[in-house]
Amino acid sequence: MYWLRQTLVIISLNIRTIPQRLSSSAVAIVGIAGVVVVFVSVLSIASGFSMAMQGSGSRGRALVMRSGADSELTSGLSGTEVDIVRQAPGLSRVGPLAQASAELYVIIDLAKKSAPTSSANVPMRGIEPTGMTVRPEVSIVEGRMFRFGTNEVIAGRGAHGQFVNLNVGDTIQSGQNRWEVVGLFTANGGVSETEIWCDARTLQGAYRRGNSYQSLLASLESPESFDTFRDWLTSNPQLNVSIRRENEYYAGQSQTLTRLIQTVGFAIAALMGIGAIFGAILTMYTAVATRSREIATLRALGFDASSVVVSVLAESMVLGAIGGTIGGAAAYAGFNGYQASTINFQTFSQVAFAFRVTPDLLVLGLSYALVMGLIGGLLPALRAASLPIPSALREL
Repeated sequence: MYWLRQTLVIISLNIRTIPQRLSSSAVAIVGIAGVVVVFVSVLSIASGFSMAMQGSGSRGRALVMRSGADSELTSGLSGTEVDIVRQAPGLSRVGPLAQASAELYVIIDLAKKSAPTSSANVPMRGIEPTGMTVRPEVSIVEGRMFRFGTNEVIAGRGAHGQFVNLNVGDTIQSGQNRWEVVGLFTANGGVSETEIWCDARTLQGAYRRGNSYQSLLASLESPESFDTFRDWLTSNPQLNVSIRRENEYYAGQSQTLTRLIQTVGFAIAALMGIGAIFGAILTMYTAVATRSREIATLRALGFDASSVVVSVLAESMVLGAIGGTIGGAAAYAGFNGYQASTINFQTFSQVAFAFRVTPDLLVLGLSYALVMGLIGGLLPALRAASLPIPSALREL
């Protein structure tokens, strides 16, 4: 208890005198804050992309694709196969009608609003009339639903925000095909909001696909019906398909890019952190040098050397906490909700998403700031504890 009281007294004294060394303390605070801003903002890209992808699917829906396909772009289903899939048990039905949408997935080029001279791959999805009923989260927010059998399309809100010619009333030109935008839709922030939707049959004719599709999205009787549905399809000799829950499919789609961004984020933070640690070391060495007589006096009065070490480390970590808090607040204010788009490496198409500075990222950023403060204060703390008392007392 005596040692603890000693330590708390010195820590309190060190923290109260920080304003007297504000100019040198600011070096460490600004350096650590800068690292946290970059660290949290880069990871918020991965967080936003992952949330957009993983929030897109439902456990109560199943995605049927050709066996071996890792995405809709590389899949293919014939009209005959689609008809067989609709007969599977476990499917939700309204009367005799299976709640399943056979869909076509193609890529078109559109210019970005942020860079009109460059084009980006934007997914266009052909759906059947049941395509809207199997996705109850989708709603039209402007204009109207397209009419099946026509060259009308509706665009997701994310695509509308990122690419040109997607206002209601605009016309999209893709090769020899022209599509009229008649509505905008939302899908609870999911990846579907980056897509353009139209009639599957019309899209088949425009791209000469015959009676073929790339996937089938099925609404299940219940999430527990998935095994029944999958087992019936995989044991049917007429079919060569793979079946995944929709949420698992989109979660898998996000893994490659998420890992890449996280790796880059940690690498950048590590490199910048080295600089911030040196700033903290210089700051704390300056603090120790300017207070050498004060430290020696405390030692002469009987204060333990370990109390001095802990007090210097505590001061360094307080500076880290201040820098981490400032950096986290700046990252949240500057990046949370920022709309952007990036390529999905599985389909080579754009995905619109919003940066997400989550509480977990803020805690991670603050923790990293505390670690930088701790490492930065370690050598100065040992230096303070090893100061010779007689010579330190004689310093002017």
